[in-house]
Amino acid sequence: MKRLIAIVAMTVLTLCVQTAVAQVTPREDTVETVVADTLAADSLRADSSAVAMDDMALSDDLDADAGGMHHRLKRLFIDGTPLFMSLVALALVLGLAFCIERITYLTLSEINAKRLMRDIDARVAEGDVEGAKQLCRDTRGPVASVCYQGLMHINEQMDDIERSIYSYGSVQTAKLEKGTSWIKLFIAMAPSLGFLGTVIGMVMAFEQIQLAGDIGPTIVASGMKVALITTIFGIVVALILQLFYSYITSKIEHLTSQMEESVVTLLDTIMNYKHNHHD
Repeated sequence: MKRLIAIVAMTVLTLCVQTAVAQVTPREDTVETVVADTLAADSLRADSSAVAMDDMALSDDLDADAGGMHHRLKRLFIDGTPLFMSLVALALVLGLAFCIERITYLTLSEINAKRLMRDIDARVAEGDVEGAKQLCRDTRGPVASVCYQGLMHINEQMDDIERSIYSYGSVQTAKLEKGTSWIKLFIAMAPSLGFLGTVIGMVMAFEQIQLAGDIGPTIVASGMKVALITTIFGIVVALILQLFYSYITSKIEHLTSQMEESVVTLLDTIMNYKHNHHD
């Protein structure tokens, strides 16, 4: 057994020595193989570098995509020239500011008009006109203001009361519509600024054609891009503001309808009060 182990050990040692000698003194074909392997390794490293650069570019694209709409909008804003894009953005910001102000005001003006009229009718029927006035003073909104105006003239003739109520109702309607003209202005201004950018972009394109003395896609592309981007953003801003304006208009119509219904109910309440008081 020991002899067998010794033979195996000598065989392995001999193979190791031969391999070491072969590595120290390579033959010509081995040298050529090593050179070829070196060149292949260099080529592989170059390919790896190219792949790494492509991966980095792809990673940047993915990062841009991951940034979402923010990066795209920023790029389009820069491509559309900051001058006209700033004007369009200013129209959007100012228009939204007026929209938010109107929506807040109209939302705070909304009340339960039917419950208010029931309470007023109950107090007036009991002869507590001052209590009904106090209820109107403590309630916000145009409906309560119009009712208070009618109760202030409850001892006058019905024609005078009706005239006073409708005159004050017109004032309240004007307050509800306050600022909407500015919203309409920005709705009209945004696409106009976009079309102005379109015209200027076309002028830039023709100037580039004149300077180059030739018509080509690359020459016209930059000017046309400015024209299209400004037009798109102007139309988008107008659409956004139009949606808010339509919502504001619907709330104004709702409040106006509430005032008209409340006025009819109030006049009936005052007529009943006068009839009972006269009796």
